[in-house]
Amino acid sequence: MKESLTWTNGAIHDGDTRYLILRADSLAGLFRRLAPAARAEALQAFAAAVEEAGGRSAARYLQDSGDLIALLQTIETRAAALGWGRWSFQREGDDVLELSVDDSPFASAYGAADAPVCAAITGMFTALAELVFGQPARVHETACVACGAARCRFHATPA
Repeated sequence: MKESLTWTNGAIHDGDTRYLILRADSLAGLFRRLAPAARAEALQAFAAAVEEAGGRSAARYLQDSGDLIALLQTIETRAAALGWGRWSFQREGDDVLELSVDDSPFASAYGAADAPVCAAITGMFTALAELVFGQPARVHETACVACGAARCRFHATPA
């Protein structure tokens, strides 16, 4: 498995996957400008899109290592390298997976919110939880910095 991202010809790649550096406040500004119902729908769509695309990366990482612990360690490293904050996974038995995120760019850029805003992390965590559980998963953001929490927290169980 590759240990780092490559930066060539104005592009950032992790294998065949291209990434984009974008100001977090630009993305947060898009969501803040939407009416509440449209914002909720857009955040759900964002989570689903990240679940799909991020799931492909996670499946590739798992295929490379064949080890779920290595997969979670790789994701912690990649999340930090891509500016998605510091991720830390905790496993509770066979049917609970927790994620804590310090310095989520989605929450810190959004500012104060009435509901969690880390939809992209929710989507990625859903894809990971499904690989860990070997079946569909339910993921909820249980605490968000944008809502006043000290860190963003996510909870996953088999669906």
